[in-house]
Amino acid sequence: MNMLELRQVSKSYGQGTAEVHALREVSLTADEGAMVAVMGPSGSGKSTLLTIAGTLEEPTSGEVLIAGQLVAGMSRNAKARLRRRTIGYVFQDFNLLPGLTAAENVALPLELDGLSVRKARVAGLKALERLGLGERAAHYPDQLSGGERQRVAIARAMVGERRLLLADEPSGALDSANGEAVMRLLHDACKNGMTAVVVTHDAQLASWADRVVFLRDGRVTDQPAPAPGPESLLAPEDTR
Repeated sequence: MNMLELRQVSKSYGQGTAEVHALREVSLTADEGAMVAVMGPSGSGKSTLLTIAGTLEEPTSGEVLIAGQLVAGMSRNAKARLRRRTIGYVFQDFNLLPGLTAAENVALPLELDGLSVRKARVAGLKALERLGLGERAAHYPDQLSGGERQRVAIARAMVGERRLLLADEPSGALDSANGEAVMRLLHDACKNGMTAVVVTHDAQLASWADRVVFLRDGRVTDQPAPAPGPESLLAPEDTR
């Protein structure tokens, strides 16, 4: 099943001579359990694609479907509920609340959706434990390394029943080792049924994806065959 489908999606800002076309008739599908990497130069429309895919913006034209459900015509509350329950975001700058612990940051979306604080915190702790951060659950963001903060952000994006993960340069603020660790986490999440669309400028990291899509000037310019698997990035001793 297609977890995400964009059909001839266009997005423009402004009018007349000031009009800017961020996306031009972009069609994209992401199957359940797949990771799609989106690459392209700055200003090519990558971030706009993610905000539209995540229902944060509406396209000027075209259709967006999530889990087979047409987004157009949904009420504001229905879209908010879809984001809370189905869609998770991973941002380059983490977007963690500094006054909350790691566990509290991860549990917050569940609490906002009405789950009791106790149950939300239990779920948040389990999500952190899956990412190897159980012992850091009571720490605040400024007490964590960059790699740890990004893993907390990933846990928050995956907590609960989320099935679609959208990541905008999730490794951009990390060194190469932590960047690959983040992509490995996302790859493993997809093996367990999550669908991920990841914007990255790094071709090596993009090779963790099942498919790479290139954008230029708001258009899809190429959709090559599945990229080489992450095994191509492993050191010789890791492949023995």
